[in-house]
Amino acid sequence: MEYRTLGKTGMTLSAIGLGASSLGGVFHSLKEEEGIHTVYTAIEKGINFIDVSPYYGHLKAEIVLGKALKGIERTAYYLSTKVGRYGHEGVNTWDYSARKARESVFESMERLHVDYIDLINVHDIEFADLDIVCKETLPALVELRAEGIVKHVGITNLTLRHFKYIIDHVPAGTVESVLSFCHYCLNDDALTDYLDYFESKSVGVINASPFSMGLLTERGAPSWHPAPQPLQALCRSVVSYCQSQGKSIERLAVRYAVNNPRITTTLFSTTRSEAVIRNVEWAQQPFDEALYHEVRGMLEPRFRDTWLNS
Repeated sequence: MEYRTLGKTGMTLSAIGLGASSLGGVFHSLKEEEGIHTVYTAIEKGINFIDVSPYYGHLKAEIVLGKALKGIERTAYYLSTKVGRYGHEGVNTWDYSARKARESVFESMERLHVDYIDLINVHDIEFADLDIVCKETLPALVELRAEGIVKHVGITNLTLRHFKYIIDHVPAGTVESVLSFCHYCLNDDALTDYLDYFESKSVGVINASPFSMGLLTERGAPSWHPAPQPLQALCRSVVSYCQSQGKSIERLAVRYAVNNPRITTTLFSTTRSEAVIRNVEWAQQPFDEALYHEVRGMLEPRFRDTWLNS
């Protein structure tokens, strides 16, 4: 497993990390015991970064992950969770106030059975008033960082330009990392437009969803996927082409995502131990340049097509 340092945080993360959203039953039904075993498998295979949120499964992901973490030495992993986006009884809610941010951190620590958080993120800032994030949410998290309750502070977001707005409107060093999803994968590399900027600000980069939330898988995108239909259709045809060549689109997607050394880690999510083992193996295999160029050419008509979060 390759390990890379996240910005100026000093955290050296595995090049592929575990996103715990699936532990909340977000994408498919979950057997709790299987999910817990999956976390154990990830640690055993060298993954040392786990990302979760109280929003995933409306607390369920943190609860299940917390059960797993009770059986793992705290020094074996770096833990990331989030504030700002929540839910209750199937209803999504958002609260980026300073008061809620502070409360949320302590509630997450209780569910996760830890006494500090390595990285606390403001979740999905595209839903927030960005000035509230700058003036309330982030200052509250910086206070917690000063108290040692959290070690580092970051932001997550689908709309890339929002990262720059936030970083430019808070004191230097406030934001230590960004977590971007679906913008560094086979069908969209828009994240690369911002890498020089992030490096100039000493901000580390986390990438998520190398499979573009299911578009780049043989199983296919879930029915709720927000991508425009022309992009979904094109991705299905690319998947079929890879299958016809005896190749795996998932293997190519993972290897592409981890191939950029300027991106510290790429998160994938699963509740299956065998998927963890497979993804770790793929991340360490040679990059199939020939197949990549074929796939990239096929995706060109809809390359960098994006969508609104939901």
